[in-house]
Amino acid sequence: MFKKFSLLLFALFSLAINAQKGKNSSVDRPKLVVGIVVDQMRWDFLYRYQAHYGKGGFNRLMKEGYNFNNVMIDYIPTVTALGHTSIYTGSVPSIHGIAGNDWTDRTTGENVYCTTDKNVKGVGSSSEKIGAHSPHQLWSTTITDQLGMATNFRSKVVGVSLKDRASILPAGHNPTGAFWFDEGTGNFVTSSYYMNDLPQWLKNFNAQNWGEKLVANGWNTIKPISEYKESTADNVSWEHLLGSAKTPTFPYQNLAADYAAKKGIIRTTPFGNTLTLKVAEAAIDGYNMGRGTETDFLAINIASTDYVGHSFGPNSVEIQDTYLRLDKDLEEFFKMLDQKIGKGEYLVFLSADHGGAHAEGYMQANKMQTGFFDDGMQKNLEEDLKAKYANEKMIWAIDNYQIYLNQNLIKEKNLDEEDIKNHLIDKLNKDPRVLYAVDLKEVGESAIPEPIKTRIINGYNWQRSGDIQIISHDGMLPTYAKKGTTHSVWNSYDAHIPLIFMGKNIKKGESAKPYHMTDIAPTLAQILKIENPSGNIGQPIVEVLEK
Repeated sequence: MFKKFSLLLFALFSLAINAQKGKNSSVDRPKLVVGIVVDQMRWDFLYRYQAHYGKGGFNRLMKEGYNFNNVMIDYIPTVTALGHTSIYTGSVPSIHGIAGNDWTDRTTGENVYCTTDKNVKGVGSSSEKIGAHSPHQLWSTTITDQLGMATNFRSKVVGVSLKDRASILPAGHNPTGAFWFDEGTGNFVTSSYYMNDLPQWLKNFNAQNWGEKLVANGWNTIKPISEYKESTADNVSWEHLLGSAKTPTFPYQNLAADYAAKKGIIRTTPFGNTLTLKVAEAAIDGYNMGRGTETDFLAINIASTDYVGHSFGPNSVEIQDTYLRLDKDLEEFFKMLDQKIGKGEYLVFLSADHGGAHAEGYMQANKMQTGFFDDGMQKNLEEDLKAKYANEKMIWAIDNYQIYLNQNLIKEKNLDEEDIKNHLIDKLNKDPRVLYAVDLKEVGESAIPEPIKTRIINGYNWQRSGDIQIISHDGMLPTYAKKGTTHSVWNSYDAHIPLIFMGKNIKKGESAKPYHMTDIAPTLAQILKIENPSGNIGQPIVEVLEK
């Protein structure tokens, strides 16, 4: 009897030891990773509005998380599709293939949008333009792809955004789903690349008409407008009008009627951000994310900050109010994650796809150098080429600050491509609006200082980029941004982005050491103990990994 009892105790002891060994050897991953990429968020917005933020949004991230204050984008052009792709691939356009939000096809001269896919159909949308999208143009894997492969695709991966490209590219090649906003209906939709019907949870969400509810009372400042001392006057000449408003001023009382007429107006209000976070929460519940045995990944793009920025500029009352409202939305979202996933059980990182330049009118008013670098540029260059080479339409486009030559015509007419490029570069470098113009095939040999040279090289995709790169003088904008603002260039106002990690196994702290956008994916790979994305060139940020 004693012998049997001893054997039983030994067996139980062995099981306990083995169980503890198994526990100690397993990877301690977060239940859910949430990537929040705030569109057009300049790094300085963390601090410019900090006194107005509450405790639970941006300030919680900075207090509880690890905040990196010197993170730069390491390529040009600094635009949305490239930003999201580079964050999630740890790579650059030269490698991952996404050369712009759109680019010019080098063989046909036609415009190519980064996610348009004629081989798929919209699901939940009858509009081909809105629905026919996929990641088929993306050459590299993403960190979300790597998580899927590491768990034999048991991990649930979802991308959500008002923008198609900003949900599709982060979610990778084989996610659970990617969903974006249909401005024709006010619903979130997807494409047949992912599924043949909307999931029931999303049908239920769409049926609630959240957009209509959110804009019902119009848009006024969340605080008394007199407290917005970080912004310029509410009514300035360099801001666009919103909907049927007669002036670019608060309150925007006709927002509900404007939304009823055109659902897309919600994009250019803070309520587009609220809507996005609500559909993100619905996805968490609908797919039971963060409650299984594997780590799940939710990629969220906060896009209304970009639309508001483009319309009003980074010094407007509208953009300040948008960030104050986003702060409250983030607070509620983090509380939801605390309750549903568990505080300390999930990981959040917050960054941006790019920043934004000051409006041309703002710069003029404050005696800063500014202007429009491309005003009449293509027309003048084409006339010059016609006079010299006796041929028309020798330039297909100036796109992404790059000149695309009509290679078909050059070959057909047996013209000297190098002579044409050298002629254009010489002419451009005499233009007072141009800082540098360079042959993209010869960047490595050019007399251009760092970091500009490397950023040109990283952004140059020989199959999709143009022939000549133009670097404008500081503060110069393209002519389409005569009101509001835009982004695309190497300068700090476009290339300096926030980066904060918060949550499971992340210590508190901050750093001013230089890092790059491409360092985010390999850092996540180290946290999750999975392989880097296939095109990764970034390095893990060891400060955030040290226990």
